[in-house]
Amino acid sequence: MIGSGENAQVQPGSETASAPASTLGVVLLNMGGPEALDEVEPFLRNLFADREIIRLGPWPWLQKIIARRIVKKRAPKSREAYRLIGGGSPLARISAEQGRALAARLAGRGDYMVRCAMRYWHPLAAETLAEFAQAGVSRLLALPLYPHYSRATTGSSLNDLKRAAAESGFPFAIEQIEAWPDHPAYIRALATTLAEGATNFAGEEYSVVYSAHSLPVSFIEAGDPYLEHIQRTIAALEKLTGLPGQLCFQSRSGPVRWLEPSTPDMLRQLAANGVVNVLMVPISFVSDHVETLYEIDIQYRELARSLGIRLVRPPALNTHPDLIEALAQLVP
Repeated sequence: MIGSGENAQVQPGSETASAPASTLGVVLLNMGGPEALDEVEPFLRNLFADREIIRLGPWPWLQKIIARRIVKKRAPKSREAYRLIGGGSPLARISAEQGRALAARLAGRGDYMVRCAMRYWHPLAAETLAEFAQAGVSRLLALPLYPHYSRATTGSSLNDLKRAAAESGFPFAIEQIEAWPDHPAYIRALATTLAEGATNFAGEEYSVVYSAHSLPVSFIEAGDPYLEHIQRTIAALEKLTGLPGQLCFQSRSGPVRWLEPSTPDMLRQLAANGVVNVLMVPISFVSDHVETLYEIDIQYRELARSLGIRLVRPPALNTHPDLIEALAQLVP
């Protein structure tokens, strides 16, 4: 087990540096996102070309062709979503801010170099590894900014980092953390922001709704621990706050069976039950990006308003001190 976080999980068989090194490179892994509207289409092509998320056809080369066709249809709608949140995703910027905050928190503990690697947009893993290689840092810790493991997020990002390392020609030794769904400092961060969001209701009754990124049911049936990790986060949070909530899932697309209920369906059910105030906690996201800024803040808030519900979202964790403390405790 790596790190002092009691729930850090390390992949069996992780490599260990064969020679001592003064610096540990910490690689914060995240999805990435287009920072300008003309980057939306190539970002989506990278996303849909990833066979660890979805297999489009029996061969990788065919997947790229199918992905291009899908992206051509989806790109206009996606560009509009990014336009409405300021013209691009803030995810790379926020991840870099988290990295700088983590580096500052680690200062004095040892010799660390903290950088980010995005899965589908810049800085890509190969670009980040080149920076480590140039600095002569060969011992790395891969630390996902996804608290909950799924092969579609953490798994794909870790595999991408390892492929890039193997292709780099530099003798990287990579250890990895896979999940931290109920790390105490992470749970404290969620509890603090939940309480902050609840002040908007000024003492009125409200219902807590946990909205997580959805996943095809087939992933869970194949053993993906994502849902169990989400449930662990919620259990730890509710134990700390004493506030019960209901889980639903957002960001679904494509003709497969997804985890249910969907977030829109949950809002409709709550409205039918007479609920008028909803505190929607984006439980699987540690940073603001299109899923929080567009889906929740614009789409779901408009739906809620049409149903007679006031929807409030707590602040995203972003660089919350307790989140940074959780990351620091995961680093050895």
